[in-house]
Amino acid sequence: MMEQQMQATKVSAEGDREIVSERVFDAPRERVFQAFTDPELIPRWWGRRGDTTRVDRMDVRPGGDWRFVCEGPERTTAFRGTYREISPPERLEHTFEWEGLPGHVLVETVIFEDLGDGRTRVSTRSIFHTTEERDGMIGAGMAAGVNESYERLEQLLATY
Repeated sequence: MMEQQMQATKVSAEGDREIVSERVFDAPRERVFQAFTDPELIPRWWGRRGDTTRVDRMDVRPGGDWRFVCEGPERTTAFRGTYREISPPERLEHTFEWEGLPGHVLVETVIFEDLGDGRTRVSTRSIFHTTEERDGMIGAGMAAGVNESYERLEQLLATY
Protein backbone atom coordinates (compact mmCIF):
# COMPACT_ATOMS: atom_id res chain seq x y z
CA MET A 1 0.00 0.00 0.00
CA MET A 2 1.38 3.39 -0.98
CA GLU A 3 1.71 5.92 1.84
CA GLN A 4 -0.15 9.14 1.16
CA GLN A 5 1.48 12.47 2.05
CA MET A 6 -0.87 14.35 4.36
CA GLN A 7 -1.30 18.10 4.22
CA ALA A 8 -0.96 20.00 7.46
CA THR A 9 -3.83 22.10 8.72
CA LYS A 10 -2.89 25.70 9.47
CA VAL A 11 -4.55 26.88 12.68
CA SER A 12 -4.04 30.41 13.97
CA ALA A 13 -5.51 32.90 16.40
CA GLU A 14 -6.61 36.13 14.75
CA GLY A 15 -7.83 39.36 16.27
CA ASP A 16 -9.12 39.15 19.82
CA ARG A 17 -11.74 36.40 19.46
CA GLU A 18 -11.12 34.27 16.38
CA ILE A 19 -9.48 31.02 15.34
CA VAL A 20 -8.91 30.41 11.64
CA SER A 21 -8.00 27.02 10.19
CA GLU A 22 -7.19 26.13 6.61
CA ARG A 23 -6.41 22.95 4.73
CA VAL A 24 -6.30 21.89 1.08
CA PHE A 25 -7.86 18.53 0.19
CA ASP A 26 -7.25 16.53 -2.97
CA ALA A 27 -10.95 16.19 -3.74
CA PRO A 28 -13.60 18.17 -5.63
CA ARG A 29 -15.49 20.82 -3.66
CA GLU A 30 -18.85 19.02 -3.95
CA ARG A 31 -17.40 15.87 -2.38
CA VAL A 32 -15.75 17.79 0.48
CA PHE A 33 -18.99 19.70 1.15
CA GLN A 34 -20.89 16.40 1.21
CA ALA A 35 -18.50 15.01 3.83
CA PHE A 36 -19.45 17.94 6.09
CA THR A 37 -23.20 17.57 5.56
CA ASP A 38 -23.91 13.83 5.21
CA PRO A 39 -24.72 12.14 8.56
CA GLU A 40 -23.49 8.82 7.13
CA LEU A 41 -20.02 10.28 6.46
CA ILE A 42 -19.50 12.34 9.65
CA PRO A 43 -18.70 9.31 11.88
CA ARG A 44 -16.01 8.24 9.42
CA TRP A 45 -13.87 11.35 9.99
CA TRP A 46 -15.14 13.73 12.70
CA GLY A 47 -13.46 13.66 16.13
CA ARG A 48 -10.20 12.78 17.79
CA ARG A 49 -8.12 9.77 16.76
CA GLY A 50 -9.25 6.71 18.70
CA ASP A 51 -12.73 8.11 19.36
CA THR A 52 -15.95 6.87 17.81
CA THR A 53 -18.36 9.57 16.68
CA ARG A 54 -22.10 9.01 16.58
CA VAL A 55 -24.48 11.46 14.91
CA ASP A 56 -27.32 11.97 17.37
CA ARG A 57 -29.03 14.70 15.28
CA MET A 58 -28.14 16.34 11.98
CA ASP A 59 -30.87 18.45 10.37
CA VAL A 60 -28.86 20.21 7.66
CA ARG A 61 -31.01 23.28 6.96
CA PRO A 62 -31.07 26.83 8.32
CA GLY A 63 -32.45 26.53 11.85
CA GLY A 64 -31.77 22.78 11.98
CA ASP A 65 -29.91 21.32 14.94
CA TRP A 66 -26.94 18.99 15.04
CA ARG A 67 -25.39 16.93 17.86
CA PHE A 68 -22.41 14.57 17.70
CA VAL A 69 -21.41 12.25 20.54
CA CYS A 70 -17.74 11.20 20.74
CA GLU A 71 -16.81 8.13 22.74
CA GLY A 72 -13.20 7.37 23.53
CA PRO A 73 -11.28 5.02 25.78
CA GLU A 74 -11.12 7.63 28.56
CA ARG A 75 -14.20 9.79 28.03
CA THR A 76 -17.52 10.42 26.32
CA THR A 77 -18.32 13.95 25.26
CA ALA A 78 -20.77 15.69 22.95
CA PHE A 79 -20.94 18.76 20.73
CA ARG A 80 -24.00 20.52 19.38
CA GLY A 81 -25.18 23.52 17.44
CA THR A 82 -27.67 25.02 15.03
CA TYR A 83 -27.17 25.54 11.31
CA ARG A 84 -27.49 29.19 10.34
CA GLU A 85 -26.61 29.11 6.63
CA ILE A 86 -26.28 26.31 4.08
CA SER A 87 -25.03 27.35 0.60
CA PRO A 88 -23.98 24.16 -1.26
CA PRO A 89 -21.18 23.60 -2.09
CA GLU A 90 -19.63 26.90 -1.02
CA ARG A 91 -20.46 27.73 2.60
CA LEU A 92 -21.75 26.44 5.93
CA GLU A 93 -22.38 28.51 9.04
CA HIS A 94 -23.44 27.05 12.37
CA THR A 95 -23.12 27.50 16.08
CA PHE A 96 -20.83 25.17 18.01
CA GLU A 97 -21.00 24.28 21.69
CA TRP A 98 -19.09 21.69 23.68
CA GLU A 99 -21.55 20.22 26.16
CA GLY A 100 -18.74 19.93 28.71
CA LEU A 101 -18.75 23.73 28.94
CA PRO A 102 -22.39 24.70 28.32
CA GLY A 103 -23.27 28.27 27.49
CA HIS A 104 -20.02 28.99 25.64
CA VAL A 105 -21.32 29.05 22.07
CA LEU A 106 -19.18 30.09 19.13
CA VAL A 107 -20.12 30.77 15.52
CA GLU A 108 -18.25 28.79 12.89
CA THR A 109 -18.18 29.63 9.18
CA VAL A 110 -16.74 27.09 6.75
CA ILE A 111 -15.80 28.16 3.21
CA PHE A 112 -15.18 25.54 0.51
CA GLU A 113 -13.00 27.05 -2.25
CA ASP A 114 -12.60 25.22 -5.58
CA LEU A 115 -8.89 25.45 -6.47
CA GLY A 116 -9.24 23.56 -9.74
CA ASP A 117 -7.51 20.27 -10.57
CA GLY A 118 -9.89 18.48 -8.17
CA ARG A 119 -8.58 20.30 -5.08
CA THR A 120 -10.55 22.20 -2.43
CA ARG A 121 -9.42 24.65 0.24
CA VAL A 122 -11.49 24.45 3.44
CA SER A 123 -11.23 27.61 5.54
CA THR A 124 -12.96 27.75 8.91
CA ARG A 125 -13.39 30.91 10.98
CA SER A 126 -14.56 30.41 14.57
CA ILE A 127 -15.69 33.50 16.47
CA PHE A 128 -15.83 33.35 20.26
CA HIS A 129 -17.56 35.68 22.74
CA THR A 130 -14.32 36.54 24.53
CA THR A 131 -10.56 36.26 24.14
CA GLU A 132 -10.52 33.98 27.19
CA GLU A 133 -12.95 31.53 25.56
CA ARG A 134 -10.86 31.54 22.37
CA ASP A 135 -7.63 30.99 24.30
CA GLY A 136 -9.27 28.24 26.35
CA MET A 137 -10.19 26.37 23.18
CA ILE A 138 -6.61 26.67 21.93
CA GLY A 139 -5.32 25.47 25.30
CA ALA A 140 -7.67 22.48 25.24
CA GLY A 141 -5.91 21.10 22.13
CA MET A 142 -8.24 22.35 19.41
CA ALA A 143 -5.46 22.45 16.77
CA ALA A 144 -4.53 18.80 17.39
CA GLY A 145 -8.19 17.79 17.22
CA VAL A 146 -8.73 19.61 13.92
CA ASN A 147 -5.60 18.02 12.44
CA GLU A 148 -6.65 14.54 13.52
CA SER A 149 -10.14 14.96 12.08
CA TYR A 150 -8.83 16.40 8.82
CA GLU A 151 -6.30 13.56 8.43
CA ARG A 152 -9.21 11.12 8.67
CA LEU A 153 -11.24 13.26 6.25
CA GLU A 154 -8.38 13.21 3.74
CA GLN A 155 -8.30 9.41 3.95
CA LEU A 156 -12.08 9.22 3.53
CA LEU A 157 -12.09 11.53 0.51
CA ALA A 158 -9.53 9.28 -1.19
CA THR A 159 -11.79 6.23 -0.85
CA TYR A 160 -15.20 7.27 -2.17
